[in-house]
Amino acid sequence: MEIFDTNIEGAYIIRTAVFNDDRGAFQKIFNYDLFDKNNMSTDFKEYYFSRSNKNVIRGLHFQVPPYDYNKIVCVSYGCILDVLLDLRKMSPTFGRIFSKRLDCESGEFVYIPKGVAHGFKSLENGTIVNYAQTSCYSKAHDMGVLFNSIKFDWGDGKPVVSGRDMAFASFEEFTKRNPF
Repeated sequence: MEIFDTNIEGAYIIRTAVFNDDRGAFQKIFNYDLFDKNNMSTDFKEYYFSRSNKNVIRGLHFQVPPYDYNKIVCVSYGCILDVLLDLRKMSPTFGRIFSKRLDCESGEFVYIPKGVAHGFKSLENGTIVNYAQTSCYSKAHDMGVLFNSIKFDWGDGKPVVSGRDMAFASFEEFTKRNPF
């Protein structure tokens, strides 16, 4: 496993080997020693997966303290355009956006620190995205930023977005009452 910095403080790309043979493929997505050595949280409380069709946009999601979380995101089938937004007011990368194409073939996944919103656009039908996070879901602390309120090109296609995600505050509105 190798770790690469992103343009957001504390967010990393992690690249692992993908072992392919006539049976299929195998990939390790977590190694306690590597995470611990790099001061990345390993105390995961919940694991999820989502299945999305092409042009579905999910996010930009996060939870506020005390239920904020560190998160790992990987794709086990299909492909996404993964997007991070730094919400931490005191961060030198506040307001910065990072994006990365993630798929099930590359062996890459993303580590997202507390205070960074996460979203993605599915680039293929049936894409499966896996998440592990260091706190449990709390409806009262679950929030988001409206995906199209940031300076980011989500690409072609008519996006499919849930009503919940469309009701999120814009990034500008969120920064006025930012708990981070």
